[in-house]
Amino acid sequence: MTKAKILALLAVMAMVLIVPAVAFAQAVPPHIFIGSVTVNGLSAPSGTVVSAVVDGVEQGNTTVSSSGSYTLQVSQGSGTDIIFMVDTLTAAETATWQQGGADVLNLTAGSGVVAATSGAEGAAGAAGAKGAKGDKGAAGDRGPAGPAGPAGAAGADGKAGPAGAAGADGKAGPAGADGSTGAAGPAGAGGGGAVGLIALILSIVAILGVIGVYFASKQSAA
Repeated sequence: MTKAKILALLAVMAMVLIVPAVAFAQAVPPHIFIGSVTVNGLSAPSGTVVSAVVDGVEQGNTTVSSSGSYTLQVSQGSGTDIIFMVDTLTAAETATWQQGGADVLNLTAGSGVVAATSGAEGAAGAAGAKGAKGDKGAAGDRGPAGPAGPAGAAGADGKAGPAGAAGADGKAGPAGADGSTGAAGPAGAGGGGAVGLIALILSIVAILGVIGVYFASKQSAA
């Protein structure tokens, strides 16, 4: 073999090795889906074709296994919304494509099944009116009485009471008895003038003595 042929063969081998490597480096990991397939409420027959469509372009297909399940690799498309077809029927389930994603998705299809699409999230509703105040709860059981507190300090002395009323006047004592009248003196003898004068004086003294006895008795009775 000439030197030129050897160089040409080496160049071809290098290209054969480089092209797959470049193609592998540029490949994008697919999104893998696995699950069961149901058609009109029954498990899909083995060999039923399941395909994934992104923006109207098929990006992968597979067939249902004998156990009624599928494994599908979906390549990157121009969009991210995936619609699944079971033969000519559209499955109710949809998905969003993710690079290198892996999800379990059970597919259901039938003549009355319409593919579901996620609508835009609606705006938050207005806050509701404040509810009515609830009934007052029942009173709880009364707790046990606490221990008695310490005795308080002694109070101050009270004010002196008012003076009592004056007592009643005492009763008057009984009046003393009157003194008895003294006995009459003996009659004087008739005589001269001097004797008569003496007798008059003695009579006056006797009268004064009787009067003194009377007043003395009155004072002792009082």
